[in-house]
This record gives sequence, structure tokens and C-alpha cells, in this order.
Amino acid sequence: MTTLTAARGQMAVSLVFHIIFAAIGIGLPMLLVIVEGLYVRTGRTHYLQLARKWAKATGLLFAIGAVSGTALSFELGLLWPRYMELTGASVGHAFGLEGFAFFIEAIFIGLYLYGWERLGPVAHWLCGVVIAISGAMSGMLVLAVNAWMQQPVGFTLDAAGHVVTTDPMAIFRSYSWYIMGLHSTLACYIAVSFAVAAVYAEGWLKGRRDVYHRSAIMVSLAVGALAALAQPLAGDRLAQFVFRTQPAKFAAMEGHFRTRPYAPVNIGGIPDESIRKTRYAIQIPGALSFLATHHPSTTIEGLDDIPRNLWPNVGLTHFMFDLMVGCGSVLSLLSLWFWLRYVRRRSTLLDGRWLVRLIFWCGPLGFIALEAGWVVTEAGRQPWIIHGVLKTADAVTPSPAVYASFFGFVALYLLLAATLLLLLRFIGRQSPQEFADQENRTEPLPARGDVTT
Repeated sequence: MTTLTAARGQMAVSLVFHIIFAAIGIGLPMLLVIVEGLYVRTGRTHYLQLARKWAKATGLLFAIGAVSGTALSFELGLLWPRYMELTGASVGHAFGLEGFAFFIEAIFIGLYLYGWERLGPVAHWLCGVVIAISGAMSGMLVLAVNAWMQQPVGFTLDAAGHVVTTDPMAIFRSYSWYIMGLHSTLACYIAVSFAVAAVYAEGWLKGRRDVYHRSAIMVSLAVGALAALAQPLAGDRLAQFVFRTQPAKFAAMEGHFRTRPYAPVNIGGIPDESIRKTRYAIQIPGALSFLATHHPSTTIEGLDDIPRNLWPNVGLTHFMFDLMVGCGSVLSLLSLWFWLRYVRRRSTLLDGRWLVRLIFWCGPLGFIALEAGWVVTEAGRQPWIIHGVLKTADAVTPSPAVYASFFGFVALYLLLAATLLLLLRFIGRQSPQEFADQENRTEPLPARGDVTT
């Protein structure tokens, strides 16, 4: 294992682990705000029970995510010194702003968790709103850095290779930031919402058919289904952006080797680089050209016309892209079924056992799609760490200590994962009645119409 391989492996482990918490930090507060808002509006106790349980999970996951994120920031400096030199000078302010968003989120999580009996109902709910907004902004600001890695703007390099910043605000006007931010934020809402719905769908299938479980499924699915139906539009725009700016990644995503008009989409299949063809794929003629520009006659550059040393890992990129699209398509179809059934049946929506079973089975698909999408984003950009500017091999540290660092950080993430599972299991075992008992030990919130801050 080379130093480069060890460094890339360590970053892969770190990001696969940390992205789960980043997604939950964006998606779960949104669900929390909705259920507490419903409680403040209606006074129905089961909404409060959900809010209390989800608040505990939010606090726990935020704490674990803070540890993993801190470790990740150390890794960037230790493993990729040349990358940090260029990034710090060009978009370091985005990292700084993300830190402000993180601290705002931390402050209001503290107010939220310890303010149940100390704040008025609306003031407490507004703390949740701030958590949801700051969590989303934290993710967006990190994505500003990643968007800059995909399309670096606002700087030049002098003759010595040092960064000369020309426009520090350029990244915030970049289309890459908007479209990547939208696509990733929707992916977080989808992943978290369908995972939460699956947890309560399991309880429903086991016979716990009460208003508590029904409300959890309905609220989470409403958010996830709306996001899943909007995601193909964002994905379409992002695919067009990749076509314009990263032709090698676009071709690798589809296992597309030969430059041609009316290029087909390859569904599935195994790219064979030796014969420059994707074997066993189901082809839809003209679909790739249409995806790129909405014109089926558009000529799509193939990998054959791109220097071999600038190819990403074609097999990995194509497989992960298909996995992402496949999982997203299943969730979109499930969302469409959910809304059509809701319009027709409403109160008996969850009486159909097959719908609830599908909600349960599809629970992990959002996170699978999220992880696969990030592999496409990062692996598809290779061999560049900053596209067109700095190659990954030139950014890695020459230190031989990378091997020890790799095993040390892997051990850290395994410890964090074990701790998280134990604590989540403890929270999950608490019944709704325990949360009701907590509420009964305090003054009840006023009913709708009597709410003040």
C-alpha cells in the first residue's frame, strides 16, 4: 500500500462515516421542527412525544458528528498539505463561515434540549427552526469548498505556483455551488426521512398501529416524498453541469467510450477498458445526448478522445452512478405511490400492508444513494483533487506516518460507531409513555390560541 493509497483510503473511510452525520444534521432537525410545530398548533401529545425522542437523537448524533468532523479537519491538514495551501487561500473563508454556522447550531441545540420547561412554546420551537436553518447552511458552506474543487474560480497561480486571490466571493456566485447544494440538500432530506419512516413502519408492521407511529410515518414520508419527487429535476441540472465542465467524469458515469451524436445511456453493464466498451448494458439510444443538453443529436465526447492518464476509475464511477440513480428512482416511484394513495384514501392510507412493507424495505436506499453519489462526485473527479489545477498524487504528504494514521483513524471511527449504536439503542427503547410521563412532570404547553413566547 503506497502513501497515496493509504491517504485516499483514510479519507474514504472518514467521509463515508461522517457524511451520515452531516445528512442527519440537515434532515432530522427539519422533521423535528414539523412535529413540534404540529404540537404547538394542535396540542396533541403524540407530536410532543415524537419531538422529545427526535430531539435526543439529534443531540446525540450532533455530538458524534462533531467528533468525526473534527477528526476529518485534522486529516485534511495532515494528509493533503498542498491542497490545503491552495484551498485555504482561495476558499478558506467558506470553511470559516461553516464554523460560524456550526457554532450557531450547537448553541441552539443546547437551548432546545435544556429549554423544554424553561422557554415558552413558540420560543422553544423557534430554537428548532434555527437548528434546521443553521444545519442546512453548514452543509451548504462545506459544499462551497467541494464545488470549488469541481470548478475552481476566483484565483490565479503566479510563476512560483503560489495562489493569488482575485475574487474571494466568486464561489458564492458560481452555478456549481447552487446546483450541488440543492442536489445534496435534497438528498439529505430524502435519506433521513425515508430512514425515519422505515423505523416506524417496522413498529406498524409489528402491530403498534397507534397515532404515534402513524404520525411519525406520515410526517417523515411527506418530507421525503416531496424531496424525492423534486430530486430528478436537480439531478438533471447537475448532469448538464458535469457535461459542460467535466467531460471525463460524465463519460465515466455512463461507461461511454466512443465520441458520437445520439449517444445512448448505458443502464447497468460492466465497462471493459481493454476493448473500450461497456458489456451487458441495456442501452437507450439518444438518451445520453438528451440528458446532456435536452437534444438527442448532441455529440458526447467519449473516453477514447480523453488522455488515458486523465480517466477516473470508470468501473467504480459507472457502478456508483447506476446505484445512485437506481435507488433514487425506486424512492421516487414509492413517493409517487404514497401521494396518489394519500389523495385517494387519506385516513386508510397505511391500511395497505404492501405500502408499509415497501416503506420499511426502502428505508436504507436514501443513504445508499447518498453515499454512492459522493463516490461519483469524488472518484469521478480523479486524477484531480482540484479539477484542472492540482492532481491528487501531487497533493499528498510524503510522510511515511500515513500508515499509522490510517489505522488510528479507522479505530477511532469504529469506536464512535459502536458508541453511537449503543446510545441509539438506549434511546430507541424508551417508549412513548416514558416521554408522556416526562411531560406530565412539567406544566403542559398551552393549547392553540393561547400560545405566547
